[in-house]
Amino acid sequence: MKAALFSAARYQGPAEDVGWPVASTVYSHEAAQRSLQLSLDQFRMADELGFDWVSVAEHHYAPFSLTPNPMVMAGALTQIVKRAKIALLGASIPINNPVRVAEEFAMLDTISGGRVVAGMLRGTPNEYVTYNINPAESRARFEEALNLIRMAWTQTEPFGWLGKYYEYRAISLWPRIVQKPHPKIYMSGSSPESGEFAAKNRIGLGFAVTSVPQAKIAADFYREQCRRFGYAPDPDDIIYRVGVHVAETDDEAVADFTEAMRASPRGSLTMANRALESAVAATGYYGRDADSQRNRLMPGGLQERVDEGRILLGGPASVLKQIETIRRDLGAGVVDLTVTHQMGEKTNRSIELIAEKILPTIRGW
Repeated sequence: MKAALFSAARYQGPAEDVGWPVASTVYSHEAAQRSLQLSLDQFRMADELGFDWVSVAEHHYAPFSLTPNPMVMAGALTQIVKRAKIALLGASIPINNPVRVAEEFAMLDTISGGRVVAGMLRGTPNEYVTYNINPAESRARFEEALNLIRMAWTQTEPFGWLGKYYEYRAISLWPRIVQKPHPKIYMSGSSPESGEFAAKNRIGLGFAVTSVPQAKIAADFYREQCRRFGYAPDPDDIIYRVGVHVAETDDEAVADFTEAMRASPRGSLTMANRALESAVAATGYYGRDADSQRNRLMPGGLQERVDEGRILLGGPASVLKQIETIRRDLGAGVVDLTVTHQMGEKTNRSIELIAEKILPTIRGW
């Protein structure tokens, strides 16, 4: 089993309390720079400590994430992450130019020496509105864009494309993708339609902002569809992204987590929650009531969230058992771990404990 470290590059500064898009009235350039540097430092640490992947994602118009273009972040990572794979989980391809996405992935794969993992997402309805694209077209746009990207990666002769949503007279990628035939592709797979499309096209699935029981239903359906199309997926075809905090003991981990949530400003409660549950999809995060989120994060409901695999929390032995459940129930080969940002040295120690006490064991599974 492999482990990735995910960072949404959450803004660590003053922000508006509610709404989407979030106003930047009290935005601080210094805080934003510190926030991005913090994520880069954590990624460097993860690489040096032996994590298999580091991962970034695309989100827009709110302080939850400062990576509206994950390609830019990944470009920076090629210069500081020297060993681990760099996973873009993902690029929201229907709201972008798919040829440009294919070119940017090819650049990153070339610069990194073939270490890119390609997550492709549909994005969220609020982002479609801003980009003036009909959300009802998202699935069809996604499927066409993905097929176009794949063809651009594998076709060496110039070609044209005349589809329902995209039209290009001539396409020929320079530089080329290093990995053959192309980087491993993942997509979000919570719905039956997504699971069937992924199986039919031999694409891996990623799960986030969910629970292990919910993800198990989707993972079982995906495997069933893979069998229908004549093959069995590998464990690495399933990624489970989840928030994590590891301390020396269970009690210390719970105390750290509870203190961090209580200390979070009202406006950052939803962001903190998503950072811990992970953030492939922003739907449902924007506009939630912060007080109700605070109540859900306090002890009492917290154990239920741990039991459901929505959060990994505890000492190394306990978190190992929680990851073992993910491996057993989902058959997941990659766990994408989202650490909190607001705990300072405790966050760094959590990353170290994962590397020292957890990674050596799960690599043997």
